[in-house]
Amino acid sequence: MSIFEVIITIITLFTLFGVVWALKEISELKKEIAEKKTVSPNTLQLQLQAYERLSVLSERIAIQNVLTRIPNSGLSSREMQHALIDNIKTEYDYNVSQQIYIQPEIWKAVDNLKEQNIYIINQLASTLPGNASAMDLSKQIVDFLINNPNFSLHKIVHEAINMEAKKLM
Repeated sequence: MSIFEVIITIITLFTLFGVVWALKEISELKKEIAEKKTVSPNTLQLQLQAYERLSVLSERIAIQNVLTRIPNSGLSSREMQHALIDNIKTEYDYNVSQQIYIQPEIWKAVDNLKEQNIYIINQLASTLPGNASAMDLSKQIVDFLINNPNFSLHKIVHEAINMEAKKLM
C-alpha cells in the first residue's frame, strides 16, 4: 500500500466514523425533541384547569354578569362605575397566573375582553350627568347591551377558550 492509499483509507474511516457519530447524535436529538413535545399528564391537567378557570373568568367579567353582582341601591353612577370596574379588575387579577398555562393568543383575548368591558362602562358613564344614579348607569348599560348584542367580545372569547381546551382533550 502506498502512502496515498493509506491516507485515503484513513480519511474514509474518519468520514465513516463521523457519519455514524452524526447519525447517532441526530437520533438522540430527535428523541429529546419528541420527549419535550410529549405533554405529561400533570401538565395537561394544569392546562385544562387553566382553560376552565378562564372560561369562568370570561363569564364573570361579562358586563351583564358583573352588573347583576353589584348592588346599585344608594350609589351614584360614578360609584357604580368604579364598583363595576373594580370587580372586573379583581376577577382578572385573581386569574392572571393562568396565562402561563395557556396559548398567548387566548390570554390576549381575555385581556382584550377585560379592556373592552372597562371601556364600555367608562364611555357609557361619561354620557350621564354628574347627579345620575347607579340605576341610571345600569339602565344605560342594559340598553346598550340589548341594542348592540354583537358588540361584546364575551361570547367570542368564551368560544375560543372552549375550542383551545377541546384541542387538549
